[in-house]
Amino acid sequence: MSEWMALPVAFAVAVVLCWRFSSPGSLFHVLDHPGERSLHQQATPRSGGVALVLGLLAGWGLATSLGGMKADELSVWMMSGVVVLAIVGAVDDRLDLSPLLRLVVQLLAAFFLLAAGLIPDRLQLPGTALMLPCYLALGLTVLYVLWLTNLYNFMDGMDGFAGGMAVTGFGFMAWLGWQAGDGGFMLMSLMIAAAAGGFLVFNFPPARIFMGDAGAPALGYLAAALSLQADRDGLFPLWVAVLIFSPFIVDASYTLMRRLLAGRKPWQAHREHVYQRLVQLGWSHRRTVLWAYLLMLGTGVSAVMALNRDPAVQWAVVAGWSSIYVAIIVWVGLREQRD
Repeated sequence: MSEWMALPVAFAVAVVLCWRFSSPGSLFHVLDHPGERSLHQQATPRSGGVALVLGLLAGWGLATSLGGMKADELSVWMMSGVVVLAIVGAVDDRLDLSPLLRLVVQLLAAFFLLAAGLIPDRLQLPGTALMLPCYLALGLTVLYVLWLTNLYNFMDGMDGFAGGMAVTGFGFMAWLGWQAGDGGFMLMSLMIAAAAGGFLVFNFPPARIFMGDAGAPALGYLAAALSLQADRDGLFPLWVAVLIFSPFIVDASYTLMRRLLAGRKPWQAHREHVYQRLVQLGWSHRRTVLWAYLLMLGTGVSAVMALNRDPAVQWAVVAGWSSIYVAIIVWVGLREQRD
């Protein structure tokens, strides 16, 4: 049971480093000034992602050294991808790297997962599975990893939001790992949630530090990696993980399509995500994020409860949440027209 010490270690390291990085004079005291994409009103340090990733690495190193987790090919490739994304993200927070360079690095991290064998040969849906040709499986896997990596970064724009999604999302994945009897998967998911929780201590509204590009892409990448691992190892199908993280996936995907249809460049800074529009309608950060937490808890509990049910029940859950998301989007649009 000593490997469980990795959880408080991941949490504590993230807390201590967030405290240190939020203090003037720290090497990582990089300020995020208000801009077109942001909702904050004053300059705030954005190196919390460095603290989060270092907390995770500390916990992972301890767990593997104590035998609670295997430093196998998958975990080494996965953590290598996290480190690469975190380093490039930290540099990007200082130097504002080009989108093309960031994409190349993300592709490299995605290929790490392909090298580890995380290439599903079928797409599992409730009650059925669609077999995928090799070329299609490769392409869809890379797109899935790239999209989760980027959308998590897109959604990291409000106090307590990305950290809360990490705590709840990876917490529910840990629960599913426990149900499936995979202690290593459960421990890894809990370590990510613990490190994110340490960051959240300083990021809950009003935030004293932001995640920045060193942390958000790494969390999206980990969500993709662990969901692909769970699907490959038979712990739970991919659609369950998509439902768990759907509060981020739906908002980011809908906003991207909305901007493309309007002829706007998707990579340009903006404040058009649903959560950002709520804040611009007058909701406080705290109110918005607390309602978002309720949504995250709802999708997570629904995913866990639907896993071993009949396909008809599973489709009903998916349809129910789809209806809720449509209702939220329509309601926000009507409020904007009224105001």
